[in-house]
Amino acid sequence: MQSNRPTPPGALGVASQYHWRATQDEVDMAMPAPAPRPLRLGAEPQNVVIDLGRTAIVVIDMQNDFCTSGGWVDHIGGDFAADRAAIGPLQSVLPALRRASVPVIWVNWGNRPDLANMPPNQIHLYKNSGTGTGLGDPLPDGRGNVLEKGSWAAAIVDELAPLPGDILVDKHRISGFWDTPLDSILRNLGVRTILFAGCNTDQCVLHSLTDANFLGYGCVMLEDCCATSSPDFCTQATVWNVKKCFGFVSDSTLLLAALDKLPS
Repeated sequence: MQSNRPTPPGALGVASQYHWRATQDEVDMAMPAPAPRPLRLGAEPQNVVIDLGRTAIVVIDMQNDFCTSGGWVDHIGGDFAADRAAIGPLQSVLPALRRASVPVIWVNWGNRPDLANMPPNQIHLYKNSGTGTGLGDPLPDGRGNVLEKGSWAAAIVDELAPLPGDILVDKHRISGFWDTPLDSILRNLGVRTILFAGCNTDQCVLHSLTDANFLGYGCVMLEDCCATSSPDFCTQATVWNVKKCFGFVSDSTLLLAALDKLPS
């Protein structure tokens, strides 16, 4: 983690927002929370005020298999270039959020090599005829197996390489919350608001966001920090549904403008 670690002696926990303090004779579980760090953010359907001290950005599936020439989407004839649209905005947003001490959490598809936790319905999702190149199958040119943890295929694109202090979480479903430690990590960091980015807007981003909403988090989709190779109507429906049911929609320009107004 970057900067939210408590520093007092005896602090137990990874965040100043939520920790205990221990001595030989006593454990204090009633530590006061730090004062909010409000950020007024332009958004739809309403503007929002978020607490930067209790906010994280979750970036989903910005991986070679989805976003890079020679990756899986490219290999099967998909439009990998469309998923790259989020790279530029994220290159601007992530450094600004790190400077504001907002945790950066990468949630990436990372299969076990043996696919032991992947039921038939998940394998069918990406190999619905029973043939072709699906999860765990080898890519040409020795670039590894599709979305296998530790491979080039599953690595985050070079343009967005994680920095020390960022947090990486592996997933193996469309939602980043299902059967992963993501919720536990966010709660231990004291996070109550999540900024969402990544690909695909209408699939892994949307369903991670909806699960976060069901778990009680405040959710903000950064629209231009998300991308998809799906038809445009899929993005339109996703944005409409997020604004209607699941949270708020903003973008990198509005976020950067808000961050620029913070005291230095």
